[in-house]
Amino acid sequence: MNNQEVRHEIKVKRLRYWEVANKIGTSDGRLSVWLRTPLNSDRKKRVEQAIKELSESITEK
Repeated sequence: MNNQEVRHEIKVKRLRYWEVANKIGTSDGRLSVWLRTPLNSDRKKRVEQAIKELSESITEK
């Protein structure tokens, strides 16, 4: 399965795909399509940044 590290981070941070997708400005279906194949560097950075920002906002609450 592609993008195991990204999938793992989403799971560990207890996030939902729709939350990450919303943060980067796409649909959860599109994010799922992206995760089926290796992410290019731009998309990977966008997804990782969204995960980071979402997890930080959760810990601040």
